[in-house]
Amino acid sequence: MYFLQGTCYHPGADQIREKQNGTEKMNVSRNFLIAGAVYLIVGIVLGSYMGASEDHTLLPVHAHINLLGFTLMTVFGLAYRLIPQMAQGWMPKAHFWLHQIGTFVLLAGLALMMSGKMDGSTIGPVFPAMEVAILAGVLIWLANLWRNA
Repeated sequence: MYFLQGTCYHPGADQIREKQNGTEKMNVSRNFLIAGAVYLIVGIVLGSYMGASEDHTLLPVHAHINLLGFTLMTVFGLAYRLIPQMAQGWMPKAHFWLHQIGTFVLLAGLALMMSGKMDGSTIGPVFPAMEVAILAGVLIWLANLWRNA
């Protein structure tokens, strides 16, 4: 809570009003941070499993979970929090969903392929599409950053 031009302002007041009015907006910073935390837990569990079983077949999946999932999503979430004007408009929503869908499908496909549950020739063609989705999201992120930072 802080004072702004003689009035007391609470940072969450706008969100409370939006919830009451039924006009709640997507909180892209919060969503990226929560998704990053979920991927961190998944990465830790997978890493613990690999260490305990001494089966490191899924090492590339583990690395991608930690980088695309935890690290990037946390960086994005913090940046949207630090530069609030970046969270306005269509760009943050497009960035969020392109990264979420691209990352989830890419990681699921990579896990299926690396574990031998699905042949690379079957799942392989999906990878370029998901990589393009992630890249498109990052390009939108860059344009948004360029415009607002």
